[in-house]
Amino acid sequence: MSGKKTLRRTALLLTAMAVLAVLVPTALAADAAVDADTGLPAFLSDGAGNDSLELLTFFLFFVGYISMGAAFVFFMSERNNVAPEYRTTMTISALIVGIAAFHYYYMRGVYVDTQVVSTEYRYMDWIITVPLMALKFPSLVGKDAITDKTFAGLGFTGICFVGALIMIGFGYLGEANIMDETIALLLGGMGWAMIMVATGLPFGLFAGLGVDDSKIKEEVKWSTDALRTFLLVGWIIYPLGYLFNENTYDLGNEEIMGVLYNIADMINKIGFGVVAWMGAKKATAAMA
Repeated sequence: MSGKKTLRRTALLLTAMAVLAVLVPTALAADAAVDADTGLPAFLSDGAGNDSLELLTFFLFFVGYISMGAAFVFFMSERNNVAPEYRTTMTISALIVGIAAFHYYYMRGVYVDTQVVSTEYRYMDWIITVPLMALKFPSLVGKDAITDKTFAGLGFTGICFVGALIMIGFGYLGEANIMDETIALLLGGMGWAMIMVATGLPFGLFAGLGVDDSKIKEEVKWSTDALRTFLLVGWIIYPLGYLFNENTYDLGNEEIMGVLYNIADMINKIGFGVVAWMGAKKATAAMA
């Protein structure tokens, strides 16, 4: 019976994603000129600018919303296949990629229509999904592994959440040319450091102040360290993209920034969910 329910739920999710793909405004690119030979937007092969880089940017926006939409369906369909204590983790994973898929559809449309890599839509996505990514860590390791240590009245979850908001908030202020780009980068980096100090570094390099590794279930320890690796290594890609914004250091052009951000989002958002799912499945099997 549960198998039928899972199949029914998956079918409904697939239908919902298909409906969204139709209903989300496609008019953004309705008037865009199309290359008759390729069927792609004409600006990708007009010889103005770097056509290869523009094509890569467009391709990654397209792959971004398709892959994250598929990941949303996968995580939701797997939610009831893990133990109840890990279903929140699976829900958070699905929310992250589902929200990102929606925004990527919009960002792709903006790029096709205006040839601009939107900073505003990007940060609309990040202000929701990055705090969720930070909150996934405590949902996976479990409340027993979270220490009672606090800082400025904030416990582990509060520090992760506030750190994410600081990181994204100052990042936007820098990229929107509201604050000096170097000061914004450094202050945003403090938010990232707050999360790393709380969660710790991977594979025993530094024990997080908010986590007692000895109380993490053996089955999810690898996944826990994988999440830490994403936080440490995967998130470093974002400051690299920051350097290419014309309002910050303008080291290249906005397509390079878009490529870096899109790759980082797909690696981190989907990868976060996959390693959490692997740990949840392993722990669930051990309980059987």
